[in-house]
Amino acid sequence: MTSFKKEHDVVVVGAGAGGLTAAVALNGAGVDIAVLEARDRVGGRLLSIDAEPGRIDLGATWFWANEAKINALIANGGLDAFAQHTAGAMMFQVPEGTQQVPNQLSSPAGRIAGGMQSITELLASQLPQETIRLETVVTSITRVDDGLVVSASGDTWSAKHVVLAIPPALALHTIDFDGGLSDHVAAVARATPVWMGSTVKVVATFDRPFWREAGLAGAGFSYTGPMREIHDMSGPGGTPAAIFGFCALAPGAPAPTQAEVIEQLVSLFGNEASTPREVSVMDWRSEQHTSPPNVEQLADYQTYGHRVFQDPAMDGRLHWASTETATMTPGHIEGALVAGERAVRAILSSTEN
Repeated sequence: MTSFKKEHDVVVVGAGAGGLTAAVALNGAGVDIAVLEARDRVGGRLLSIDAEPGRIDLGATWFWANEAKINALIANGGLDAFAQHTAGAMMFQVPEGTQQVPNQLSSPAGRIAGGMQSITELLASQLPQETIRLETVVTSITRVDDGLVVSASGDTWSAKHVVLAIPPALALHTIDFDGGLSDHVAAVARATPVWMGSTVKVVATFDRPFWREAGLAGAGFSYTGPMREIHDMSGPGGTPAAIFGFCALAPGAPAPTQAEVIEQLVSLFGNEASTPREVSVMDWRSEQHTSPPNVEQLADYQTYGHRVFQDPAMDGRLHWASTETATMTPGHIEGALVAGERAVRAILSSTEN
């Protein structure tokens, strides 16, 4: 028999940036909450793994100076931010060969020394113990007279409101809403692309950022692949030393092998790239808690920030809070924070009336 409470004012589905932003704000306003997360960790599409002497990002990597919410969160939380390395030439690769060109690819983005997952770890640390339930997969959300009932991993939770902080297309694939969504809302949600959902990201770590010594930015653009767009992912001061790339693959094509990754890195950056410490390949297409099976077919990005996501569904009790639903910077971490705060405003406003 479970011993934790399962009746709350609000249940938050998803412990990524949007869900945890909503959870922290609601908890701070005295709202009784629970957070249900399918994975065995917080972060969602923020995923940082150990790479001594630091961490590297297999998920989201950057934030930007004009994004007020994430900059405030980083500053107030005391996280160690640093600038993306951009100095040096970039490599341009076509079937006819490879050459150095002026770096027009790297942008002056921000990074976090402990990896971007530090953001969600910071938010989670601000919640009371036992608020977050990991490895809890939501399978249905049903309307009842006084709220919503959430079924997950063999248990049920009741709440006046639910914050749905997972990609809309994933929600429609994995959760039974028992007819609670209109046909139009359901159709828009099903068609909304999953940010990073069709992405395969590769990170190679090295003993040192040798490319910088050669006057290179660690950046590249390739028409031969498997990686299309490549960037330096080294930590502050170049440690840990790393390069990452986004792959350009045909729908259904397998992720590249380590040998294929190394072969391309050698062709771009020379023989010193032939002996990486480690090559990590993150295929977000196969992440069942991020991407529905048809994720590569979802391409209508005009649905990002769609008007149907701005109003609560299910009689004003279901609130969309993933980055895809934000009207500002959708697809960025900032967008997730914007969406999470929108859900909070709607919930607090409804409780005041």
